[in-house]
Amino acid sequence: MARKKKHRWQEENIKQALKKRRVLLLTGARQCGKTTLAQAIVSSDCEYRTLDDNSLLKMARAEPEEFIEHTKKTMIIDEVQRVPDLLLAIKKAVDVNTRYGQFLITGSADIQALPTVQESLAGRVKNIRLRPFAYGEILEQTARFFSRLRQKDFVRNTGFNKKKVIALALRGGFPEPLLLGQRDSRDWYKDYINTLIQKDLKDFAQIKRQRALRELFAVSAAYSSRYMNKDKIRAKLGLARQTVDEYLNILENIYLLDIVPAWSKTDRGRIGRQAKLYLNDTGLLAAILRWQAADVLQDSNKLGNLIETFVYNQIAAQAELSADINLYHYRDYDNHEIDLVIEHPAGLTGVEVKASSRFTEEHFKNLRWFARNYRGAKFSGIVLYTGELAMSFKDNMHLVPINNLWE
Repeated sequence: MARKKKHRWQEENIKQALKKRRVLLLTGARQCGKTTLAQAIVSSDCEYRTLDDNSLLKMARAEPEEFIEHTKKTMIIDEVQRVPDLLLAIKKAVDVNTRYGQFLITGSADIQALPTVQESLAGRVKNIRLRPFAYGEILEQTARFFSRLRQKDFVRNTGFNKKKVIALALRGGFPEPLLLGQRDSRDWYKDYINTLIQKDLKDFAQIKRQRALRELFAVSAAYSSRYMNKDKIRAKLGLARQTVDEYLNILENIYLLDIVPAWSKTDRGRIGRQAKLYLNDTGLLAAILRWQAADVLQDSNKLGNLIETFVYNQIAAQAELSADINLYHYRDYDNHEIDLVIEHPAGLTGVEVKASSRFTEEHFKNLRWFARNYRGAKFSGIVLYTGELAMSFKDNMHLVPINNLWE
């Protein structure tokens, strides 16, 4: 990827929010591009301060109300989770001056989940999450997957076979590793995790067992796109269930993983409630587990985990552009499973992810079962695969090449 600034899909949402809210909170994992995007959007008339600067950090802690004073159109404050008292100071300031677009604050943690935060800025703040680059953003394409889904306008595969998709997934979407070679990018991910666990987490969590957290994160990577068996994890790592839950919450709150809930809006009594876990970036996943392309090709479980996680990340980045789209998964006690269930204004869509370039009717089995038994909004099903043809069937089922996620 070239070093020029890439357009981000959330850019327009951020610009609109600055016209309608006094405060914008831009959150996302460390190093996913928040600062670059924030500065690009308001560069013409802004005051920029980062709490990664120790002198500014001390100033913010000592005099939060003075720290936020500015004469520019917008003040950007980077890594605001490091000084939660700034939120109360901002609240007081924007209650006096109700002009829109006064503050654009960024955070590498879910600030509202921090135990030290007493002020939510409810009614004054718009929260937008930025993820690592989706592949469509790297290509500078428009986010059009949900438009294709709504119009049933799917295109043929243009060369994204299984090996190409594996290569894309192994690269991931964090900006810096995209500029590096494979070996250097692995070193970057190693340093990234070390910095998060050894330094950044102390700003909002008391981690008594850093090694246990690191091991749990590695296990989480191995479970990405799967259902976590907490009892097995607890036994393997020698952790109490409460500790496992606490550490998973921390990893979720710093945007390293997503917990996707089960879809349960049905009258069926045999539905599982267990959530599903996804790492937020497949480059990070591969670096943690030391996966190479050859390893993935030779192991169907690794292949399935990598490709489904990659698909989830592409869909989630586009789903978050709209407040009307929600992501779930489906699983019941009769072994009916659907990888992703998308709730959107036009109805409900089930998504099955297949790494194969070929398809059989068996790939639609659970989608068709769900369609027969679902008593709600209009349902459609799609099978995403690495093959060439896009095909639609009479029962609102669709075979969709994976490149429809970005082309």
